[in-house]
Amino acid sequence: MANTYNIEKQHEKGKLHAIERINALCDKDSFFEIYSAARHTCTSFGMDKKEIPYDGVITGFGKINGKKVAVYAQDFTVQGGSLGKVHGQKIAELIDKAIEARCPVIGINDSGGARIQEGVDALCGYGDLFYQNVRASGSVPQISIIAGPCAGGAVYSPGITDFIFAVDSISQMFITGPKVVKSVMFMDISAEDLGGASIHSQKSGVAHFRCPTESDCYDKVRKLLDYIPHYYGESIIAEKFHFDERRKAKRITNILPERSTQGYDMKEVVNCVIDDDSFFEVMAEFAPNVSVGFAKIEGKSVGVVANNPAALGGILDCDSSDKIARFVRYCDSFNIPLLTFVDVPGFIPGPQEEQKGIIRHGAKVIYAYSEATVPKVTVITRKAYGGAYIAMCSKHLGADFVYAWPKAEIAVMGAEGALGILYAKEMKDPANAALVAQKSQEYKDTIMTPTVAAQRDYISEIINPEETRNRVAKSFDFLTNKTQNVSPAKKHGNIPL
Repeated sequence: MANTYNIEKQHEKGKLHAIERINALCDKDSFFEIYSAARHTCTSFGMDKKEIPYDGVITGFGKINGKKVAVYAQDFTVQGGSLGKVHGQKIAELIDKAIEARCPVIGINDSGGARIQEGVDALCGYGDLFYQNVRASGSVPQISIIAGPCAGGAVYSPGITDFIFAVDSISQMFITGPKVVKSVMFMDISAEDLGGASIHSQKSGVAHFRCPTESDCYDKVRKLLDYIPHYYGESIIAEKFHFDERRKAKRITNILPERSTQGYDMKEVVNCVIDDDSFFEVMAEFAPNVSVGFAKIEGKSVGVVANNPAALGGILDCDSSDKIARFVRYCDSFNIPLLTFVDVPGFIPGPQEEQKGIIRHGAKVIYAYSEATVPKVTVITRKAYGGAYIAMCSKHLGADFVYAWPKAEIAVMGAEGALGILYAKEMKDPANAALVAQKSQEYKDTIMTPTVAAQRDYISEIINPEETRNRVAKSFDFLTNKTQNVSPAKKHGNIPL
């Protein structure tokens, strides 16, 4: 293990040492190390004279909240935490053991990157690691904590994992660092501005959680593990729960604004339906026009996807589409039921998003929901227009139950847009204002009402807002033993990446 001098060097940088991180994350005295005697075999550039304890990474098993986990932590005080062949093999073998033992893998990344002295052997180490990351995907949860630099090829291991935690002031992720950017692009930029925690949690969407301190980060990792199965096929036992029915029923009836064009925070609706204080949001700072996260319904975990009119009117763009699709596929991978709240005016129009590939990104949402075989319950609170109505877990994509509030508007488009096409000539003449108003109301009454969708069996039931919790809870209870649909013979589908 590390000596006191090495630990002090980490503390001077405002960071914990690798073993301190493991102890802060795992239950007390539960961690046991494996491969501690592993050493590199490199002889180039004087490496034969260098002693690198445990080859710069501590690997082993422990427990979190009483359940087993596999953990590794790179030690920046040992050769800069650089990854060589043995270093990579240690992590790869740990993941392989975790797959066999059926437990989550948590990696604490703090490394200067590939060990240059080892050349292609270092790249071999990364390759072994990436391969095991992919093998583990969908089998056991994989969580990455970025607790220092993570540069070059090193970023692709966290990039494959399920959840990435970043810590303010110490997390750095980038393909090429500031020095390379300056030499190639003649641009001066700090490591923080290039790949700090705020960049990846707000702009790139690489990080799923941003934490102010390492201590807060480890607390959040422990909390996340309380919401998700620890391996594919694990059934999570329902916990005791509390739900303030009277207070939340009163609150949910007053959330929708009077004007249908006015925004509101959909998370208020979510919190009125789920168990008290149980929403654990994922990627909260990225693409806020949609909110995703885990919650409890009668003590059981569900994945929540919700359009949020408080940001960009809840419209679907490239980033929010990616956010939804990735989260839906994670939940489906580990059999976590999906609860979707819909208030969406459509996919975003305009050349900027078209050129970014909104068609390709939006298609991911449709693919992910259609592919998902877990219990799926959808609640339409207000707008559900056009292709976005279909994409947001409509009955047409396999939702088991779709509920709509009385003020829901389900149509190809809103009244104003529709009249602009149906009565384009009449709308140009101010004298036709009364006629236009009449036709607008007629469109709302005969086309946009949820009654039409319910009559065509696209809506399971029109419910009042205060009934939502009861309906959702009963629906998930009914779907507890839902069986998967039989798919046509194939190896796997081809999601539009």
